Amino acid sequence: MRKKLKLLNGEYNVVINDIRHWYKVGSAEKKTTPIVIIHGGPGGYNYVFERTIGPYLEQFSTIIYYEQRGCGRSDAPASETDYSIEGLVSDLKELCSYLNLQKIIPLGYSFGGELALEFAIAYPENIDKIITQGPSMFSDNKRMSNTQVNGFLRVSDRLEKKKINAIVNSKIDIEEQCSRIWAIVSTETVDKLLFKNQKFAKINRTMWTESGLVNTGHMMKALLKSNRENTLIERLNQIMSPTLIITGRYDYNVGIELNKEMAENIKKSTFVVFENSGHFPDIEESQKYADLIRRFIKT
Repeated sequence: MRKKLKLLNGEYNVVINDIRHWYKVGSAEKKTTPIVIIHGGPGGYNYVFERTIGPYLEQFSTIIYYEQRGCGRSDAPASETDYSIEGLVSDLKELCSYLNLQKIIPLGYSFGGELALEFAIAYPENIDKIITQGPSMFSDNKRMSNTQVNGFLRVSDRLEKKKINAIVNSKIDIEEQCSRIWAIVSTETVDKLLFKNQKFAKINRTMWTESGLVNTGHMMKALLKSNRENTLIERLNQIMSPTLIITGRYDYNVGIELNKEMAENIKKSTFVVFENSGHFPDIEESQKYADLIRRFIKT
């Protein structure tokens, strides 16, 4: 029998499925059911989350920050195509096994929210509660693309809107439209898609630069090429654990309607809209966000 690993604060590396993964433990002394932070992207990292909302959550809970294969401070797989939802779920399961975590509270934001829900479907026995923030749904990328195209039209200036409309009026499918629009819009426009208050967008970009970490785009490309038999939303009724879905009123990246529909398909869901946030209420309304999570996990 493997010796039980005691959770201790600090940054660590562990080899999971032949790939070195980075993780960090905070507030181990709280000895609560750990909240495992699952970042977005696909292909992102937890650097900003650690330094913005992370300290708030660590005031009342044990937190485990975890970066997926090929992301942030974790190593990439041998092949750029070696990414799948099933593989990412397996990695997280192996991390839980390594740390001897019988139950966790996955907290996933953006794509991390989608991954948290997939994990809950695959391993319900390991779930205490689920927290998601603006969860995406790349298994229905046409819908995601449509939301983002409409979002860009809403936040872009007159000159960019003209370019976007030219793409929208071309004879290409919605996913290709979205891809081409992402390639031409300015960073300022992207920030308006993601944030209501541009002060927080600047903080976010400053931390991205400070981190020195990059999103290679390999995971996104691989996941978009993979074929899934049915969309996540068709399987959400399998989730029986209490689930909190948070979304920002001004989230033009994923969209409030998709998140609302996802919540309606989960039996024990709580859907909360943050009225002064975009895609990142954890950054734009940090104290309110932390207070909500504290109440949810103690209920």
